Amino acid sequence: MNEQSEQLRFAVLIDGDNAQASLLPQILAEVSKVGLITVKRIYGDWTTTSMNSWKNSLHKHAIQPMQQFRYTVGKNSTDSAMIIDAMDLLHSHDVGGLCIVASDSDYTRLATRVREEGLLVIGVGEKKTPEAFINACNQFIYCENLTAPRVVRKQTAKEEKPDVSDPLNLLLEGFNLAAKEEEWLHLAALGHVLRQLDPAFDPRTYGHQRLQSLIKRYPETFTLKRDTSRKPPVVYVALTAARSDAD
Repeated sequence: MNEQSEQLRFAVLIDGDNAQASLLPQILAEVSKVGLITVKRIYGDWTTTSMNSWKNSLHKHAIQPMQQFRYTVGKNSTDSAMIIDAMDLLHSHDVGGLCIVASDSDYTRLATRVREEGLLVIGVGEKKTPEAFINACNQFIYCENLTAPRVVRKQTAKEEKPDVSDPLNLLLEGFNLAAKEEEWLHLAALGHVLRQLDPAFDPRTYGHQRLQSLIKRYPETFTLKRDTSRKPPVVYVALTAARSDAD
């Protein structure tokens, strides 16, 4: 009971009109890595057939459906209902973090306002999500990274068609920013800085499940070492060139 009380309490608010029901278990699992989910709500017009895909998940995952009628054809009033509830939660001081599941730029100001109050904001949406909303979050998770991992190792060079830029420059920027004068940098500290530079940074975007695996992709740039004397073991990273000069 004491352990749960020390965890960061999260509210997960889902815009049912522009989120994928099939990814709900993965979304909840991602947020659970950061804190304890105490509020789970999904918003939409439950009188429409477009919300049918969510109905099987409500009882299984104990999610509270929030009814929001579409008063005008072609207009989405779900975002307004979510924003009002989010502000109520903010002022209730019952949660320390908010997860907004949507790909809509209308939530940009909400994310900014919640962060201004010192709460942690996690966004979950598709890669089409506007950059403004992504950058307004502390962390943004692409839905595409929550699907089954792509197997790229078995593809030939001709078959590979990367749809993302090389993250090396970002990794170097993050290392130089975090390490300062230190030769070795705690890998977890690097991950924290990378997310500050780019809230959407995620090793899975580049075909790797963990940051350590992504770093190993650049042996000519980075060197890793594992300190097994600590429990649990700790991984550190340094610039390969710096290690060569030191030797």
